[in-house]
Formats: sequence, structure tokens, C-alpha cells
Amino acid sequence: MSFLLFMVLISCRQDQKELITQKIQYDVLIKSPDADYDWWIQNLPGPQRENLVNIILDGALSGKYPSYDYFNNPISAYDVSKILSDTSVLTLMAKEPPYEYYDTTIVYRIQRDDILKIRFLEEWKTDKNKLTFEKRVLGIAPVARRIDPMGIERWQPLFWIYTDDNFIQSLKK
Repeated sequence: MSFLLFMVLISCRQDQKELITQKIQYDVLIKSPDADYDWWIQNLPGPQRENLVNIILDGALSGKYPSYDYFNNPISAYDVSKILSDTSVLTLMAKEPPYEYYDTTIVYRIQRDDILKIRFLEEWKTDKNKLTFEKRVLGIAPVARRIDPMGIERWQPLFWIYTDDNFIQSLKK
């Protein structure tokens, strides 16, 4: 009888979580696009947002957190600093006669305040009996709001920091 009770208890304690997906990627706004929203909708309060951005950028710029480009190639702290400062050479036409063409260099610097989103890469599991979810963050990427030379707004993921060593190893295979 005690053996049967032991088996029932063990089976109840077993992990009931089912893998939903090994990888899902999505962006989370950390600064609300609308001041009329409640403060917590798509928003982290200023000090917490600034702290999170500082942790990510300072860690990548110091080399504390290994960083990767869009194609999962390792990049150095120096490469991260270059990502934060983009130089473009544009050919423009003068607005006055004789309307000659000239080259100009524009340096765009991504400021910490420009990072308004975080892109997450996660693994999801669920317990279908309790409808609970478990998310495991595999990687994060700061995403900056950029205005290109044509005046078009775009969102640019800057680099990846992977938080799971097993995931990093799987990238190398």
C-alpha cells in the first residue's frame, strides 16, 4: 500500500510542462508610444528603463557580455561601439545654381534614449493542466528607433546578447 502511495505522489510531482516552442522572437516596447496609456502598458518607468538599457549597453561595451551580430557571429566590444555610431556618405545636389553634386558625411550616433524596444528570443513551455507558462529567455537585443537619410523611421536591432550557454553552443554547430 505504501509503495502505491509513493508512486502516486511521484507521478503527481513529475514535470507536467509541455514544450510549446524552442524559439520565439518578439519585440517589447519599453517606452510607451502614447502618453494616454496607463503607465505600465508598453512601458517601463524612466529609471528602470534607463537602468536596463545601461546594463545591456555597458555590459556589451565593456566585453562583460559576449555579443553577436544579426547572423550570430561573435562581435567585439569595439564592434558594438561602431554599431552605436554609424557614418554615411551621401551625394547631394546644391539648392542653388549651378546645382552641382557634392558629397557630405553624416555621423549618426545612437543615444541610450533611442533604445525604446528590447527584442527577446525565448523558449516557451506550458502546464496544460494548470494553464501556466514558463518562459526561458535565450537572448536579448536592444532595438533603437532610427530615422534614415530619407527621413523614414525604422527600428534597428543593434546586437544580440545570449543568456543561455546551451543555446550559444547550439549556434556553433
